[in-house]
Amino acid sequence: MIINGAAFLITGGASGLGAAAATHLIEQGASVVLADVNTDDGKAHAKALGEQAIFVETDVTDADQVQQAIDIGVEAFGGLNGALSCAGVVLARRTLSKHGAHDLESFSRVVQINLIGTFNVARLMAPVLAENEPNDEGERGVLVNVASIAAFDGQIGQAAYAASKGGIVSMTLPLARDLAQNGIRVMAVAPGIFDTPMMASLPDEARASLGQQVPFPSRLGDPAEFAQLAGAIITNPMLNGEVIRLDGAIRMGPR
Repeated sequence: MIINGAAFLITGGASGLGAAAATHLIEQGASVVLADVNTDDGKAHAKALGEQAIFVETDVTDADQVQQAIDIGVEAFGGLNGALSCAGVVLARRTLSKHGAHDLESFSRVVQINLIGTFNVARLMAPVLAENEPNDEGERGVLVNVASIAAFDGQIGQAAYAASKGGIVSMTLPLARDLAQNGIRVMAVAPGIFDTPMMASLPDEARASLGQQVPFPSRLGDPAEFAQLAGAIITNPMLNGEVIRLDGAIRMGPR
């Protein structure tokens, strides 16, 4: 797929990986719909990106809100060619701690946003992408979902987060197989430790320590590096049904 002239829905586009992806795609000549619950940052980022970016307040777990974001994107840009599902939340909680058993509500919330929210976007984008005119490869669209290395190396306290991201990994191939007949590719990226707003809340020493755990390069990942990979996935038609770890060769220990 050629990025120049294409349009993409980006959930979690107000900050972090989603915001970096939006910037990269705009620089390549695309248009973007930033779909996020963070209204202030979302509007500010869309304004900074210019006329080819719009913000729509969107909760990915709400079917009506996701459909509205898609409809607005189609109306504004004459169609959509893909989606990057970057919206997500994290949680650190042991299955059993001094406070008792892990509460079910917070576990369900993480799975609802990270996993079900990602599927919600995929299922609602699919009919729109399937109506696109195919290119020379027969491709009509691409979905890029964000998993995490926690799907493979879940640490202590990451049962909910790892389960939600593991679900994204596990559904990548079935989604790709489901949508192959429609000319829609489905990929997932499993980032390692990236310098996102979540990491910004940590002390400098903690951030440095996490970066040093990465074999090479020994630092936190730059969201622009995620964006670069997302762009490569979009433009390479043979990338389909796979999960790519983007982690500097780190393998997380229990803690």
